[in-house]
Amino acid sequence: MKKMIGLLLALFSITAIAQTPQEKYIKKYAPLAVKEMHRSGVPASITLAQGILESGAGLSKLATEGNNHFGIKCHKDWTGKRMYMDDDRKGECFRVYKRAEDSFRDHSDFLRYRDRYKFLFDLKVTDYKGWAYGLKKAGYATDPNYAPKLIKYIEDYQLYKYDRMSAKEAAQVPEPPHKIEEPVLVRPAKNGVSVPVAEEFSFNLEGLLYSVNGVPFVYASEGQTYSSIAAEHHLFKGEILRYNDLKQEQELLPGTIVYLAPKKNKAQAGLDMYIVEKDGEDFHALCQRFAVKEKAIIRKNKLSTPVMLREGDEIKLR
Repeated sequence: MKKMIGLLLALFSITAIAQTPQEKYIKKYAPLAVKEMHRSGVPASITLAQGILESGAGLSKLATEGNNHFGIKCHKDWTGKRMYMDDDRKGECFRVYKRAEDSFRDHSDFLRYRDRYKFLFDLKVTDYKGWAYGLKKAGYATDPNYAPKLIKYIEDYQLYKYDRMSAKEAAQVPEPPHKIEEPVLVRPAKNGVSVPVAEEFSFNLEGLLYSVNGVPFVYASEGQTYSSIAAEHHLFKGEILRYNDLKQEQELLPGTIVYLAPKKNKAQAGLDMYIVEKDGEDFHALCQRFAVKEKAIIRKNKLSTPVMLREGDEIKLR
């Protein structure tokens, strides 16, 4: 009798500590989700909830055979291994990763460096509901219940606890992409040195001096030309054309950014890449936006010229 009771107690103990697939997934991948949060700013709770939902808690064929936990598709510049599965359309191409870590990193970058998702990083990292509904609003998934499903996983398994950071950890998280990209207004100081001023960016056509990536620029006003702006700032026309990756003068529309010094070979820290939203985006405009030299970006990405950008292309900026 005592032996039977002992066996029953042992069986009960084993059953009590048995974990669900979701719990096993969380235990295995929570450290990786937290690491990615510190690197990219994507809440760990969102990463884990999406991983559970997209990969069936790591049990889907795409996750087990391709280490792809987030259903990220190949896009045209993907050079790695591939898997073909039915999704929105039949036989779609999905990325195959060497390690799950690569999938988690790709997921973070997919959100941080696509324009449609950048507004999410203006939210607090602890605002998991805002992130969940924001992902749906930005078109991450077609399921109308996508956000509630994420929130349910987060609350059922208390995933929000992984979003908590110490002040030191929070200080190491990169700033939101929008904040890094935002032009800084500079004003000539009395000693002739341009210094930043603490005021919000506002569009102007009056020759105020701004800076992106540490490179000074002005917004062109009605009637101005590259030659006239060069003369105003004691530059040769050839210099200002070179600074703006132009070979000859062209029509200058009001509001166009005109750099007054050489652009950089890489973008600011926290803007490691840009993921192209649609076919045919303007490469020159992209380089002007981030104040980077076209030749440097072409070299860094081994691009052929003329550069033809396609949806999903990952353009390294650093």
